[in-house]
Amino acid sequence: QVQLVESGGGLVQAGGSLRLSCAASGLPFSSSVMGWFRQAPGLEREFLGRITGRSSFTDYTDAVKGRFTISRDNAQNTVYLQMNSLKPEDTAVYYCATGDWSSLPREAAYWGQGTQVTVSS
Repeated sequence: QVQLVESGGGLVQAGGSLRLSCAASGLPFSSSVMGWFRQAPGLEREFLGRITGRSSFTDYTDAVKGRFTISRDNAQNTVYLQMNSLKPEDTAVYYCATGDWSSLPREAAYWGQGTQVTVSS
């Protein structure tokens, strides 16, 4: 079965950086579109960005464009979310997911369990 396992979350000061990882198994990773989402307390889950399989084309929501970068290592079946210039409002549980490119901003076929990111002011 498909498994997505996030890691790398934690506590960081505002202005700092974190890199999240998502290890995938049970799917043809190198051809799979991967995405990152987050959910803050009391808010709906928010799409952050996505990356295609072999070409690693990326697309981001405006809220994180220029600060967050998605990349992947197909040899390691891992997708990354590099987060720079973090702000307290970036505090959330971060999830990786996989699905179709066209539908991923709204829904995913599979989700990870999430990793907590807390940004202190």
